[in-house]
Amino acid sequence: MDRIIQVETTVAGSVDEVWRAWTTVEGVVTFFAPQADVRLEIGGPFELYFAPSEPQGLRGSEGCKVLSYLPEEVLSFSWNAPPSIPRLRETGGQTRVIVQFEEVGEGRTRIKLSQQGFGSGEDSDKYYEYFSKAWPYVLANCRRRFEEGPLDWEK
Repeated sequence: MDRIIQVETTVAGSVDEVWRAWTTVEGVVTFFAPQADVRLEIGGPFELYFAPSEPQGLRGSEGCKVLSYLPEEVLSFSWNAPPSIPRLRETGGQTRVIVQFEEVGEGRTRIKLSQQGFGSGEDSDKYYEYFSKAWPYVLANCRRRFEEGPLDWEK
């Protein structure tokens, strides 16, 4: 049985603004990670660098790709295990993340995020537990970005 992480939030931004925050380098660095390589095309990179000064392979979501998208409605991308689970990360075990965007009032957007494809075993359990905690944090940062402005990664 495949486990699925599902989280959602509503942000004070239009669908267009929220879409751009998730699908451009200029956007993701305002709430997701201090550096990134994102190109909105099928197979394009969806790489977020949470620790940009670390060696290649330990910086973040290296090797993750855009899987599909429907502008201003849905974005899906592959996602890798964190460096704290090296065996799974090195074997290329990736999951799929699906982010849905829905206007819920003028200037307000609901973001629904799901992650699936964890597999089984001890490392997969750790992977699932890690992102069960991480995604609510990411969505809270996105909400904060639209309420208070871009995150200051230097703090």
